[in-house]
Amino acid sequence: MRPVFLALAGLLLAASARGEIDPANFDLSVKPQDDFYQYAIGGWQKRNPIPPAFSRWGAFNEVDDRNKDVLRSLLERAAAATQRDRNQQLAGDFYASGMDEAAIGAAGLMPLQPPLARIAAIKDAADVQAVIAHLHRYGIYPGFYFTSEQDPKDSTRMIAAAGQSGLGLPDRDYYVRTDAKSVELRAQYVAHVERIFILAGDAPDAARNEAQAVMRLETALAQGSRTNVALRDPVANYHKLDLAARQALTPHFDWQRYAREIGLAGDPGEVDVGQPEFFQALDRGLTEMPLPDWRSYLRWHLFRATARYLPQPFVDESFQFYDKTLRGTQQLRERWKRVIDTADSNIGDVLGQLYVAERFPPEAKARILVLVGNLRAALRERLTTLEWMDEPTRQKALAKLDAFGVKVGYPDKWIDYSTLNVERGPYVVNVLRARAFNVQRELAKIGRPVDRTEWGMTAPQVNAYYNPSMNEIVFPAGILQPPFFDPQADDAVNYGAIGTVIGHEMTHGFDDQGRKFDAVGNLTEWWTPESARRFEERAKGIVRQFSAYVAVDDLHINGELTQGENIADLGGVKIAYAALQKALAGKPHERIDGFTPEQRFFLSQASAWRGNSRPEALRLQVNTDPHSPAKFRVLGPLSNLDEFAAAFAVPEGAPMRRPKSERVEIW
Repeated sequence: MRPVFLALAGLLLAASARGEIDPANFDLSVKPQDDFYQYAIGGWQKRNPIPPAFSRWGAFNEVDDRNKDVLRSLLERAAAATQRDRNQQLAGDFYASGMDEAAIGAAGLMPLQPPLARIAAIKDAADVQAVIAHLHRYGIYPGFYFTSEQDPKDSTRMIAAAGQSGLGLPDRDYYVRTDAKSVELRAQYVAHVERIFILAGDAPDAARNEAQAVMRLETALAQGSRTNVALRDPVANYHKLDLAARQALTPHFDWQRYAREIGLAGDPGEVDVGQPEFFQALDRGLTEMPLPDWRSYLRWHLFRATARYLPQPFVDESFQFYDKTLRGTQQLRERWKRVIDTADSNIGDVLGQLYVAERFPPEAKARILVLVGNLRAALRERLTTLEWMDEPTRQKALAKLDAFGVKVGYPDKWIDYSTLNVERGPYVVNVLRARAFNVQRELAKIGRPVDRTEWGMTAPQVNAYYNPSMNEIVFPAGILQPPFFDPQADDAVNYGAIGTVIGHEMTHGFDDQGRKFDAVGNLTEWWTPESARRFEERAKGIVRQFSAYVAVDDLHINGELTQGENIADLGGVKIAYAALQKALAGKPHERIDGFTPEQRFFLSQASAWRGNSRPEALRLQVNTDPHSPAKFRVLGPLSNLDEFAAAFAVPEGAPMRRPKSERVEIW
């Protein structure tokens, strides 16, 4: 089971440079009681069409764009400087290699010749396994993934983990659905794979056969894969197997050789094999699938993983399918933005150090810690008075809340990249070197104690997360700016934006996944059966509510897939509102621009989720993302809350006031 990071944002969405309520964002033709999302941000939507290089535009990627402007300046300075420290050298040379289109074009596919030669030389199933392991060393995961993780049932130690992977389409359901859209998309995918093979020098007829072979092999893997809903259950996806058990599960796969090939000194011991039936399907494929199919499949996954770092025809072809077809994006983003994203993914702590030195003042961290303390107090009060939870479970829930770790801004200890070699050579070589460095760094953790100083996101990222194995909430510096957090804004605005973010991450500790981990991060049953039953009854209400929403065309939100995020959204808003009331105690409830603090709180929450999305992006999100589309992250929680109804005098029977028998209240 991969480490579970329950993040705030899924597919990135964005905000004004100030954390304030702008009346120009309103759509006054709509009443708050009818559609609060449209009322609060409809004017903004009309004035902010989606830029051609984006599949959606809203309150997360505008902030992300601002951060990229800062990083661009830092990286360009590092690339041009003659006197540089180690971080500036790494960042500057990585950036310069990514920006050198002429050198990328001149290098062509030469940097990939060693792995391509290994694939071409495959002569038996043992060679297939060796090449899979070789690609895994570079963070390219055909067949399956293999990494380290906190042992879900012993959060003090790191173990090895393996799970299903190896598909080129977004999700296993894309291979098995029989509706017209899915059939058409599979045909477009095969055509895309074919064009990549032609760009790599294959004859058209050969490329067509190879693309069909890729689809056959991936379909077999997809049929052995679990659904994205099934993958959400941490108990069902935990299977620690020793070498003998793994070998019995997959008799045709040599686990000892695999360990040697990926660079481990010996057998890693017990491995958490997340989906045993998938590995059985993979094992069958090693003997049943023809070797030419495996060669085509492995070549494809090498190209798929590297296309964006190769000459422009590969970049363009990858964009046409993965961005234009799947997401509806109309135009390739500027190269410098793409290079920054790649640098953040591969040498993120280098960028983080440069970023926080420039943009993150210590007083911002102090203010956020105060908000976290207030939210924690509000959730503690809620847990103390929760009528459906029995006392034994309540005491353990309070202990878990008290044990929450909090990380704000950036790590206390940065990743040491001293052994990573980055040069002003072929861009794809630098990317693969960085990936190999990160893979080996992860594998080196196996068998060691957990390092609780580590972060799962980089400092410039516009996001936040809860990690149940660490029992911690984390807020990178990148999100701690308007519209999410503004030191100059009033309490109502900050509690409505960053306050609901904090509450969201706290609630993840008690959602349908997070509640299965205890105060020290162990996967264990600490609820009494009666409290668990009552929780599940309430959670089913969230599933029913969101399953009824139509996100795009005839496609409903998957209430099961989005259950955890929807619970966190509902709890986050409720807890943040309660914390605001504590902050306002004894103070005058002044109106600003005609709105009470309570109204400004809800307007701020809606404003943080403002956005426009292309239909293709919505369809992809609903099919694959555990986060509901932005509109429903406002309408869904608020229509359950008496606090919202009171703030805007929403009458019973109005669309923004769910019938009393259907209102959901969990935390």
